[in-house]
Amino acid sequence: MNTRLHAVPAAGTEPDAPGAARPADLAHLVGTRVTMLTEGTYPHSHGGVSVWCDQLVTGMPEIEFRVIAITGTAGQPLSWDLPGHVTDVRAVPLWGPAPPGQAPRGAAMRAFLTGYERFLLSLLDPAEEEAFGPELYVLADHARAGRLSPALRSEAALRVLADVWNRPHLATAAAKPSLHDALTATELLEHALRPLAAHPKPGGVLHAVSGGLAALPGLVGNHLHGTPFLLTEHGIYLRERYLGYGTGYAWPVKALVLGFYRMLAVESYARAALVTPGNRYNRRWEERAGTPAERIRTVYNGVDPEAFPPAGPEPEVPTLSWAGRVDPIKDLETLIRAFGIVRAEIPGARLRLFGGTPAGGAAYRERCEALAAELGIGDAVVFEGRVDDIRDAYAAGNVVMLSSISEGFPFTLIEAMSCGRATVSTDVGGVREAVGDTGLVVPPREPEAMAKAALELLRDADRRAEMGRGARMRVIEQFTLRQTIDSFRDIYSELDRRDRFRTARDDGPFDWWTPAQREAAEAAAGAARSAVGAAG
Repeated sequence: MNTRLHAVPAAGTEPDAPGAARPADLAHLVGTRVTMLTEGTYPHSHGGVSVWCDQLVTGMPEIEFRVIAITGTAGQPLSWDLPGHVTDVRAVPLWGPAPPGQAPRGAAMRAFLTGYERFLLSLLDPAEEEAFGPELYVLADHARAGRLSPALRSEAALRVLADVWNRPHLATAAAKPSLHDALTATELLEHALRPLAAHPKPGGVLHAVSGGLAALPGLVGNHLHGTPFLLTEHGIYLRERYLGYGTGYAWPVKALVLGFYRMLAVESYARAALVTPGNRYNRRWEERAGTPAERIRTVYNGVDPEAFPPAGPEPEVPTLSWAGRVDPIKDLETLIRAFGIVRAEIPGARLRLFGGTPAGGAAYRERCEALAAELGIGDAVVFEGRVDDIRDAYAAGNVVMLSSISEGFPFTLIEAMSCGRATVSTDVGGVREAVGDTGLVVPPREPEAMAKAALELLRDADRRAEMGRGARMRVIEQFTLRQTIDSFRDIYSELDRRDRFRTARDDGPFDWWTPAQREAAEAAAGAARSAVGAAG
């Protein structure tokens, strides 16, 4: 493997390296470079989005891929065997020691604080939101020079934050923010802004495979060099942040941090050359947030039906199976409560949970195990851990369950469908689009409804078999991996041509847009600010 793995410096350029041999029939794509921007997924962890990234990479050997991977901490090992045409992987750790550097001094520090004040106001005051984009790119300049982290942590910056919070016209003033609140908010914001230091090399396509922090290097590269920025959202990142910050932080801290993610979504939607949601649910959100319809293309996730053949005989013991990462967003507590109802009706039933526990997730798993014990079903609920062959997880159940409170177009669901298993899923994201009438869909966070659906299927083998056959046929007809790869190959080619045309003319970052597209993009930034706030 010729991939180089290193941590991202505060400033610098990416080294050049040749890609692998390209098929002759795709010669027109030779020289195309895609920089994939990830957060907490490929190539340092497994899971649905990581699988999707690996599918794109391995399915397009004619394209040179580079990866800027936002990780939790430094030194995380690779979880994927990367092919030769992945020529560079740069890790951007969010946590751990602050990047080295010094805060600006004198007049430069005063200028920084003035801009920082405008940036903070843009997160909290609707009248000041126009300042977010310009000030974000100024902060990126400081990050690449190693000045941002020490400047944000300075006493002067804390005073600016306290002053902004206490402006009489802002809701945060009534909460009487404390010094502890200011330190907490600064800590969260400083870590979230660390990806600004990643400076992608000019040219090619910058592809963020989620919204949020993964988009930051893409926005910077687009701002500095005009490199086309492509945004794919599997789930709605902003919605998941609202769910994640529901408890545990004081109101002023939540207002600031969620204001940052809201404005980052606005900027990402407005500046993306294309937005490629994985389902119609995401598309509706993105349109509501001000993204022009002509810059949205829905591309469904796909699987290889030959790689996920019919699973074969069902287990003799009535079993519900689940696959995924052990994470609060997957709402295993509702699933366990639902299984408690199932177990009361079918005493021999089992629940098998397949999937790893991410770093920092042990407390949630322990909470789920404690819940199962409290309900008196601890002996029937088994956390199996990561499974070498995910198909074994689907084969392990008579019915495959999905209990998430937020999803895009989940791989585990269409993989289970390809394996011919009947499913019970929560009605989130693109789940209903995926399942159609080949599975049962229930409201999220309602264990009684989930249990009722599971019992219906466990008690009716003929219905399960019919649904399983229909599910596999639905995958074959609509959700194949080849369709997904071909769609993104076309998108990469189109955006790369735009970048080469713009570079040849040397007329600035957005010259590859038509005048009408440019006008729409500029209008979108203003329209999106209020719309994203309402959607959140």
